[in-house]
Amino acid sequence: MIKQLAWDTFKNTGDINTFLEYKQIENLEKGIKEIEEIQKVTNMNLENK
Repeated sequence: MIKQLAWDTFKNTGDINTFLEYKQIENLEKGIKEIEEIQKVTNMNLENK
């Protein structure tokens, strides 16, 4: 929701700071997904021992 709000605000205002915040949120979401994938692999490895 925050990402969409930031993107909409950027489209309407052209404010580069809003766009940079949008990109930062996007990068955080990608990082969270990567961490979740690593946790899944780690859990699978621990279960197989």
